[in-house]
Amino acid sequence: MNAYANNLDLLGPASRSFLAQKHRLRIGGLAVASTGDETVRLVDPSSGQEVARTPEATAADVDAAVSSARKTLDGGPWSRMRPYERAQAMCKLADLIEQNGRELAELETINSGRLIGATQLIDVEFSAHVLRYMSGWATKIEGRTVDISAPYMPTGDFFSFTLREPIGVVACIVPWNVPLCQAVWKLAPALAAGCAAVIKPAEPTPLTALRLADHSLEAGIPAGVVNVVTGSGAGTGARLVAHPGVDKISFTGSTATGRLIAASAAVGFKTYNLELGGKSPVVIMPDADLEQAIPAAAWAIFANHGQNCCAGSRLYVHRDIFDKVVEGVAGIANAIRLGPGLDPLSQMGPLVNAAQQARVLGYVEAAKREGATVLTGGDATGAPGCYVKPTVLVDIRQSMSVVQEEIFGPVLVAGRFSDEAEALALANDSPYGLGASIWTRDISRAHRFIRGFKTGNVWVNVHNVLDVALPFGGAKNSGVGHDLGEQSVLDHTRIKAAVINL
Repeated sequence: MNAYANNLDLLGPASRSFLAQKHRLRIGGLAVASTGDETVRLVDPSSGQEVARTPEATAADVDAAVSSARKTLDGGPWSRMRPYERAQAMCKLADLIEQNGRELAELETINSGRLIGATQLIDVEFSAHVLRYMSGWATKIEGRTVDISAPYMPTGDFFSFTLREPIGVVACIVPWNVPLCQAVWKLAPALAAGCAAVIKPAEPTPLTALRLADHSLEAGIPAGVVNVVTGSGAGTGARLVAHPGVDKISFTGSTATGRLIAASAAVGFKTYNLELGGKSPVVIMPDADLEQAIPAAAWAIFANHGQNCCAGSRLYVHRDIFDKVVEGVAGIANAIRLGPGLDPLSQMGPLVNAAQQARVLGYVEAAKREGATVLTGGDATGAPGCYVKPTVLVDIRQSMSVVQEEIFGPVLVAGRFSDEAEALALANDSPYGLGASIWTRDISRAHRFIRGFKTGNVWVNVHNVLDVALPFGGAKNSGVGHDLGEQSVLDHTRIKAAVINL
């Protein structure tokens, strides 16, 4: 037996039953067959074994999903539900995610290759937390009164105010790195604001989005509010983005795809938030607590197999401690146990598919040709499955593609600096601006870096800590708009101004 492959006998009965089904779209509260014949083959990336097939939604399927969402807003039951009723339904959905946590975590692990502990913690427990937090905003969306002057109408007596209305139908386009959690990130603020949604999960990882739609019905969210269309980005995703019935696009994915979405949205003047690529720096100063910083730097990149938007993929260390830090990180990388996600002893699983494995290994080979040195890792395991060993590269130059481009895998590049100014210059020398961390005991220095980093998120003596109460977004090529926090809810509303002549 292949030690790197998941043992599917470990799956619970709910997961087995769902995988054995003929999978359908979720439109208007029903499991609907696609109007087309094309399907997408889903594989367990630990073995390459097919586990399911899902439909490639056609233009007619997308139109039906958007129309279903629109109907529930235009006089439908969702538009008539009071804010506290929306909040109650969202909390019930959170309960159902937890109650069905084993199935959801197992499906996520089989579909994406991620560790079962991570899918349980992030995709189940944190998703439920996001829904409960966002449910509180359903009753707190407010307008305000405005004392207007209107000097050109001297005889009027006016009462004026603003109100926030649901922006409408939201296209939620979800990535493959944390599929269920990202779907909830996008769905929860939309529901809190009173919007309806069409979710387009990533092509290789759609299974938990289908179950999310099923559980939303059980929670009392009316049919048509949560729809799911599966398929490719170039096909299904493009059809959804271009659909005239979509009012807002909420997307997480690559910068290249984000540009295409922005261009398409501009045609219909749709609003959007785009959480795009990252190349986040980790800066370690000579006064840092290295017992804390070294393992944190390692797991900043190797957690979730390096498939995190905010992964600490660039490590910059003061030259006086560079060797100690890099050797420590490489030692941790060497000790990481690779294995299938269902094995609780595994510390890192496979990448999402063979294409991503080849892409990551291609970056490493390009770096070697450009003069970088592989300190550890740099290749696959040699066994079936989409594994890449945790990799640390040194002898880098800022111009290398491995330094400038998002790899989305367990590949760390490490470089030296001499002083604060050089460290900040290196950290900001990137087309991306999603996150950055600084490791120091000097609070004044920490504040200088907080202001100096050209990123949407900054961490001090920690990396990639996200919370549902904090807005999450980037600068530069890392996107526009925000997930999470109050702002994400307000971004799903449209302000209307009203004036009454008393």
